[in-house]
Amino acid sequence: MFVSLLSTLSLSVNAADDSLVIYNAQHENLVQSWVDGFTKDTGIKVTLRNGDDSELANQIVQEGKSSPADVFLTENSPSMVVVDNAGLFAPLDSKTLDQVDSKYRPAHGRWIGIAARSTVFAYNPAKLSNAQLPHSLMDLAKPEWKGRWAASPAGADFQAIVSAMLALKGEKATLNWLKAMKTNAVIYKGNSTVLKAINAGQIEGGVIYHYYRFVDQAKTGENSKNTQLHYFGHGDPGAFVSISGGGVLASSQHAKQAQAFIQWITGKSGQDILRTNDAFEYAVGKDAASNPKLVPLKNLDAPKVEPSSLNNRKVIELMTEAGLL
Repeated sequence: MFVSLLSTLSLSVNAADDSLVIYNAQHENLVQSWVDGFTKDTGIKVTLRNGDDSELANQIVQEGKSSPADVFLTENSPSMVVVDNAGLFAPLDSKTLDQVDSKYRPAHGRWIGIAARSTVFAYNPAKLSNAQLPHSLMDLAKPEWKGRWAASPAGADFQAIVSAMLALKGEKATLNWLKAMKTNAVIYKGNSTVLKAINAGQIEGGVIYHYYRFVDQAKTGENSKNTQLHYFGHGDPGAFVSISGGGVLASSQHAKQAQAFIQWITGKSGQDILRTNDAFEYAVGKDAASNPKLVPLKNLDAPKVEPSSLNNRKVIELMTEAGLL
């Protein structure tokens, strides 16, 4: 199995080499499933160092060419852009790039989408009827939404959504929206906390990613039974699909193994795990099926955003200016 897989990957990898070091900001259970499958198929051992998007991206930039990391995985793509802008990624193998639709990877090919999540407006139907739901994410800046919606602005998830707004609407409109958010939104720490507050009727709705509700529903449903998800659609910033990224560090001492790992997780075996794993994130591989409980990616009518254009540093500046950070 080991020999046949490496032949498929067109890479000559020695399984006896030291293990890969992956700086991981994705969900630990999902990545552990990937690692287990990859090691089983190739014999290559993997060491995970887990953290959050911004923390690990900044650590890699600080470590520079001396970083022990071979691979970097994120939940959201802005942190991939931070590392890429520092010139620290190696180009990915063309066969790897061909496995993922161009919508879910930057054109330059130095990193790639490995999974995706959709922005949604979670709401309590006892508090909001369908007719009362916001038509656009931008509507939440209107005075009538004061005190009625929630978010977790300190998290990488929300900052990625703002990054998309910046790319789609420009700096002035984004800053104005953030200033209105400072007035209108109720701030919580963490998207799970936002969902719990909506479920308890403490707030009418909130901006989160789709999978928080699906994960809770797959367990006891106690923090989501009184909630529904509203998908904005029509290319709205609120329909933004955030790409989780994967890349190989140019300084990697195990470059062939690292390239093999990214190729494995974006290939059939890795993307099949997204269909069955309880992370409820979208598969992005060509012809890959996501969990059947999810609204299909093609039906989300997400806005077109070049992944490499998402500017996390500018977002932090704007959110700080608005008083949200």
